[in-house]
Amino acid sequence: MTTRVGPTTDPRSRVDGLGWVSRAVFPDDRVGLTVGGALPAGHQAVARYAVVPSVARARFLVPLGSSRAGAASLLAYNALRPPKVRALRAVLGGLARFGQVGLAPFPTLTVSVPAGASAAELLLTERLAADLGGAPLLAACGVRPPDPNAKPTLQLFTADGRPRGYAKIGWNDATRALVTAEAAALRALRAVTGVPDHPTPPGLLTETAWAGQVVAVIEPLPPGVRGVPVDDPPRIAALLAVARRGAPAGTPRPLAGSTFLTRLAGLADRAAAAEPAGARAVAAVSALGRRHGETRVEFGHWHGDWVPWNLGWHAGQLVAWDWEHSGPDVPVGFDLAHDAFQRALVLRGESADAAASAVDGHLGRHGDRLGLDAAQRRLVADAYLVEMWLRTWRLADAGAGWNAALHPALLDVIEKRHSG
Repeated sequence: MTTRVGPTTDPRSRVDGLGWVSRAVFPDDRVGLTVGGALPAGHQAVARYAVVPSVARARFLVPLGSSRAGAASLLAYNALRPPKVRALRAVLGGLARFGQVGLAPFPTLTVSVPAGASAAELLLTERLAADLGGAPLLAACGVRPPDPNAKPTLQLFTADGRPRGYAKIGWNDATRALVTAEAAALRALRAVTGVPDHPTPPGLLTETAWAGQVVAVIEPLPPGVRGVPVDDPPRIAALLAVARRGAPAGTPRPLAGSTFLTRLAGLADRAAAAEPAGARAVAAVSALGRRHGETRVEFGHWHGDWVPWNLGWHAGQLVAWDWEHSGPDVPVGFDLAHDAFQRALVLRGESADAAASAVDGHLGRHGDRLGLDAAQRRLVADAYLVEMWLRTWRLADAGAGWNAALHPALLDVIEKRHSG
């Protein structure tokens, strides 16, 4: 093994977003990364990227091997982005059409490998190109601050600028679990093709283990997809189609004795063994069972992160992506609850307490269209909040760190609701 080039030229030595992304995409020490420096001895260059806008403030790695691919990496799916980001990408995409000349003002990151080495062994893009049929691929990558809950994602393009897929990289325990879960969900969703009102999911192109990472390549979205407005009303027919997957409505069953409640109890016990706050989760699950155990509710699947920014519209059909939290056997209505909770917490910046109240309001306004009476709506809201805290713990326990907006505030909210 050769040693990495010095910290002045190799971005993997950095502690910022560029360093984090570089280490995830190029984990092998034999791969050389240089910005403005000489290649390591005996190396040959295999790829170049424009670092936009600078090394210190990097936001994009734009491939320089093809002007069409470089432009496409900045312009594809721009309609899904906020207006300011869309405008910036439009300008950069125009520059990228001129290839390296147009992006010359930006620093160049050069990727190199030892002469005679197998690029497919050392470089993820080469490995994925082989898995996807062998045609050469170029990759672009967004850069954001280091986040143990985030997955570096490569946009893969052919040389003529055609989107080929999105490669999500699971690099720690938390993100490996998320990538694996989404791949499993997309495989299962192949069976729902043609189910009325079910949103169209992207296909899973390939899944692979590479350099200690888990990588799933997801099919590109339709080129003309448009985002769903953030104030869009809930699409009840789609939520029911996700929950039932083409089957008829399930027979309501009591919460007590359900596999759902058993799963929550098991997770809470694991949390209690690993984390002092876990004892509060055990108490919360017990209180949930006492309060709602006799209430009958329909169980089904859920998307797991049903929010406007994971939804789009194309050719008269709803499109949904990011299925990494999808799962079966939850009370029908969880996606509706999650939609309200995340709009309040993320879009409006409200507290966990206010977000929980938003769940109650959303279920009160729309729950009857899911067949939920008042008692069932209360069960769905209370159970969803416990589910969300346990998700927060699972991610933290896997190395992602605590979500400060939800811990310990969400436990406080749950306890207040159960004591009311």
